[in-house]
Amino acid sequence: MLRFLAVSRPAAPGFRRAFALLPVLVLVLVSALVFGATPAGAQSAGSGSGSASSGSGDAVTPVEEYAKQVEELKKSYPDLSKRIEDTTRTIDELSDVGKARAEIEELRGMVAGLLGAVSDNGTVSQLGAKALAHGRAKLKAIEQDARFRPEEKEFLLDQWRKLVTETERASEDLESARKEFADLLRTLQTREDFIDELMQVRRAAEAIAVIRNLTREIRDASTKLKSLIGGLKPPGV
Repeated sequence: MLRFLAVSRPAAPGFRRAFALLPVLVLVLVSALVFGATPAGAQSAGSGSGSASSGSGDAVTPVEEYAKQVEELKKSYPDLSKRIEDTTRTIDELSDVGKARAEIEELRGMVAGLLGAVSDNGTVSQLGAKALAHGRAKLKAIEQDARFRPEEKEFLLDQWRKLVTETERASEDLESARKEFADLLRTLQTREDFIDELMQVRRAAEAIAVIRNLTREIRDASTKLKSLIGGLKPPGV
């Protein structure tokens, strides 16, 4: 009973004053840890305005510099995040087997269309013949036309004879080019599988380039982050 009375007795005035000063002591200790000052140094800083302003300058300058680095890093994050998204999308597209197959199908369709145009009975094979038939028909019509004077008719006939000759040469060149191109297209049709593999090789090379670009950007961000983390220490330490 006596021990209970002793414990429950109101605290002495000195103890209450010490308890009331506890938050102040905690604040002083935290300031000492963060700004590198001792409690005595903090007390002396409070005694004069000049010493207080110099202590504040020493502490604020590194903090402001650190905050500036944080802001710069925050600005760079959205760009890096978008680059990661773009790279992911690009790699998915380059690795898409269905899209690669669609590309070879597109090439196959183009080759087939061109081969149809330059085949023996295609459109190109008929162009020279049409132009030559028109020139010969025009030459024959002028020979039988009585509207012109003799010298006029001779001039026109001479021009059309030259045109027919040039058309024959042009038609021969076109026929030679047509046959060569048709043969090459047929060869291309027989090598579609190899062409498909070559296109996949190219797509894989593009994927490597995209990955390397992203790697450089991530390393640059890591360098900035290391510098930022390295500054996580109280000034003067």
